[in-house]
Amino acid sequence: MLSIFFRRNRAALESFWQDIIKLGTPLVEPLGNDDRHLLLTFLWRAKEETRNVVVAGGVAGMDFRENQMARLLDTDLWYKTYKVRNDARFSYNLSVNDSLVPFERIDLTDQKAVMKRISTYKTDPLNSKNSLGVPPSSLVELPGAPPQPWIKRSPDVPSGKLEEKRMKSAILGNERKAWVYTPPGYKTDGEPYPLMVVFDGFAYTLLVPTPAILDNLLSKGLIPPMVAVVLDNPTPTSRNEEMPCNPRFADFLAKEAVPWVRQNYHVSSSASQTIVAGSSYGGLAATFAGFYHPEIFGNVISQSASFWWKPKGDIEHEWLTRQFVASPRLPVRFYLDVGLMETGPTPENGPSMVLVNRHMRDVLRAKGYFVHYAEFNGGHEYLNWRGTLADALLVLVGKGAK
Repeated sequence: MLSIFFRRNRAALESFWQDIIKLGTPLVEPLGNDDRHLLLTFLWRAKEETRNVVVAGGVAGMDFRENQMARLLDTDLWYKTYKVRNDARFSYNLSVNDSLVPFERIDLTDQKAVMKRISTYKTDPLNSKNSLGVPPSSLVELPGAPPQPWIKRSPDVPSGKLEEKRMKSAILGNERKAWVYTPPGYKTDGEPYPLMVVFDGFAYTLLVPTPAILDNLLSKGLIPPMVAVVLDNPTPTSRNEEMPCNPRFADFLAKEAVPWVRQNYHVSSSASQTIVAGSSYGGLAATFAGFYHPEIFGNVISQSASFWWKPKGDIEHEWLTRQFVASPRLPVRFYLDVGLMETGPTPENGPSMVLVNRHMRDVLRAKGYFVHYAEFNGGHEYLNWRGTLADALLVLVGKGAK
């Protein structure tokens, strides 16, 4: 009936669009008596010749053919509706005239190929909330999404110091930036500070505002003062080479990076006071560092780790999980999380991020490790990791931590 009405009454369609501009999208509607779910409707107004409009990312995932909008007859209105749990937080893009080529056919290590594939991605012009990233995305935060109270800096909270350094590696034969955070009132004597080593420098200084998170938690007395080192990637491609269970990278961390920090800053030499943290490949690298050098890293923060990974030539995924199965329990404690929207296949038709993280959780618990495991209703993105980093710190080093 609505389609017939709009087809016969173009003025009503124009009035509808004016209302939508005021309301913003996606449209959020209750779902009968179901107080746990909502209906989200994404809209696109076509102003050019349009073959398709795809919702990409977040609740839509990356199945492009399944997430094409429907066109309302011959109007300029395209739409797609999803049933979503009311605690969702995610970003998404709209892709107009999308190629519909699955990401499984794209070499994700080829930056040019990836950028070409996502060249049609746009932010939603009807959504005023955007999320930083490449490309920029539109943001959805539903009423039940977990609060993220620690990510915004307050003028009333004392700030630690953030210094940019250079760190050379003889093991890896390269050099990288490293941002060193020291807490307010940092001293070079007295009780040494706990140390946290984090990967992906730009992401964990801006998209996940690690210094602000530490300042805010410390100001409330929820964690002890600590030193944090955020390591950059030397080149855009080095991340994919260094982080996937690479013994040389783990040796760089244990034999060069951490000793450098201990030599230049007043930090603990105890593994129980040392954290290694990262997300995606960084979560995989952090977990491998704890496995390979438990004498250095006694605590691991793994955010949506790529536990599906396997060496080239292996026929079976989840290589690192199998190493934990075959090895005795180590003196390492874990925080693991993953997003419920991370359900798509991984490279070489591997199991989803949700499945591999649940599997790692089960293996670690069966081996007797301390594991705090959490799932958030979102995708594979810093938008959620910026909130769960604080959760991880509270679990591993906060007051009342086990």
